[in-house]
Amino acid sequence: MLAKNVGSIDRILRIIVGLAVLSLFFIYPDASWRYWTLIGIVPLLTGLLSTCPLYSIFGMSTCPMKKV
Repeated sequence: MLAKNVGSIDRILRIIVGLAVLSLFFIYPDASWRYWTLIGIVPLLTGLLSTCPLYSIFGMSTCPMKKV
């Protein structure tokens, strides 16, 4: 399983941006750039799964540290 590395504010923003970009796919059905809006799936999935592959590669995390 992938480690969670996306914090709550980051997660909410990713979900909102992903849904907003994906909504353009349905709002503009005849646009030539319509299929580019499917890139909104990426932030939506990273927000829903709370993990970002790029954060893992660069060793980043927006999750708060666990207190021991």
